[in-house]
Amino acid sequence: MTVSPAMEPATAQRAATRRRYLMCRPEHFTVAYTINPWMDPALGADAALAVAQWDRLRAAYLELGHEVELIDPLPGLPDMVFAANGALVVGGRAYGARFTHPERAAEGPAYATWLRTQGFELLEPSHTNEGEGDFLTLDHVILAGTGFRTDLAAHQEAQEFLGRPVVTLRLVDPRFYHLDTALFPLDGDNVAYYPGAFSPGSRSVLERLFPHAVLASEQDAAVLGLNAVSDGRNVVVNAEASTLITTLSTAGYHPVPVDLSELRKAGGGPKCCTLELRT
Repeated sequence: MTVSPAMEPATAQRAATRRRYLMCRPEHFTVAYTINPWMDPALGADAALAVAQWDRLRAAYLELGHEVELIDPLPGLPDMVFAANGALVVGGRAYGARFTHPERAAEGPAYATWLRTQGFELLEPSHTNEGEGDFLTLDHVILAGTGFRTDLAAHQEAQEFLGRPVVTLRLVDPRFYHLDTALFPLDGDNVAYYPGAFSPGSRSVLERLFPHAVLASEQDAAVLGLNAVSDGRNVVVNAEASTLITTLSTAGYHPVPVDLSELRKAGGGPKCCTLELRT
């Protein structure tokens, strides 16, 4: 499926803002179980290559002037590298994660402990949610995914705790099991997304909210090209998403391609590895 992008004029001025990120080095990375369509233990995983690719991602953030903090990886939690799933942090408050699958359950308390020690006010969730995997924050609204991993009730719980309006979007394609695999904020008021990942009603909501969105093709979405991180100008994106990279450049953004092909064996890309700490 090829989608023609509807976007703002290429003359639009893009401005980067310095961000603070939390990451977790994949020292224990492996693909030992299957909890999403990307994972196949029979294919194996190269832990050393995963670390090298992750190191390059971290270096890219530092080169762009962002702050990167680290949480210690824990043995037995190979997916802890996907820091985005650990919480949703907005305005110095952290809405904790409660994972769907038992294989990842211990990650929630690990991230909660780190956030508390850093002075964030933390809410232990009553409902299943996987942090920034399914919650993506713009200037005035939080977009929230449901359908595979995060309960609809968690959207309401997050809204009450964070005091930000939350807009629900339903995911329908199992390849895009988290919202951050199908959509990413470009800046405070605009996004990029793959329409085929969403229900018809959710596509209509996105069209109304973001008439100038960058629309990605299925080919770019299928290499997790939308699991990207933007600071308003620079977009750290999977290198294989070649058409999306060209589209972003045309729209006035500065793509920063990275290779996270080894981590993609577990269903993750740049955004999955990156939890933004908003104060």
